[in-house]
Amino acid sequence: MKILKIVAISASTVLAAALLTACTVNVGTSDMKSDSGMMMDHGMMGDSSSEFSGEDIMFAQMMIPHHQQAVDIGTLAETRASDPDVKALAAKIKGEQSPEIAQMKSWLSAANAPMEMDHDMGMGGMDGMLDAAQMDALTNSKGAAFDKLFLEAMIAHHKGAIQMAKMVVSSKNAEAAALGKAIIDSQTKEITLMESLLAK
Repeated sequence: MKILKIVAISASTVLAAALLTACTVNVGTSDMKSDSGMMMDHGMMGDSSSEFSGEDIMFAQMMIPHHQQAVDIGTLAETRASDPDVKALAAKIKGEQSPEIAQMKSWLSAANAPMEMDHDMGMGGMDGMLDAAQMDALTNSKGAAFDKLFLEAMIAHHKGAIQMAKMVVSSKNAEAAALGKAIIDSQTKEITLMESLLAK
């Protein structure tokens, strides 16, 4: 009886530790997203709606560098753009996409997934991504010439982001679906604005 009792106690201890670990992961994940404005209750029961699917993870791994390039282009506009509307738009894009990068990185951390995909897609491998020559052209231009290049590049960049965001709009994860919809909505409006600026 003593042996059985010891075994039962040991099993209970292991189970309690496992449950505590699971709860810690969920609580940490929930806290990490508390500033995003798109909260979801992960709960303690491993609800499938709170888990990131393989497609959610792939989306984040693709969109993080895509967003980062938009932020980098926006930084160039701060000192190179001449049109105040272009400068304002660049600042808006940076303001939107920088926190989204942090949000998606938190998904990957919560899912214990790598920040990058297993294979290198290259700078031109994702929809709308500028290659090295295009980035050089932006870096080496100023004034009206920069404004035109910026708008043309960012329109293509946004269109690529919208296509990728469609991957997650139907996600079972509420946060992933909400971010996908937010990207499509904001960037569609910005494309319309950029097309009007190009036509001036």
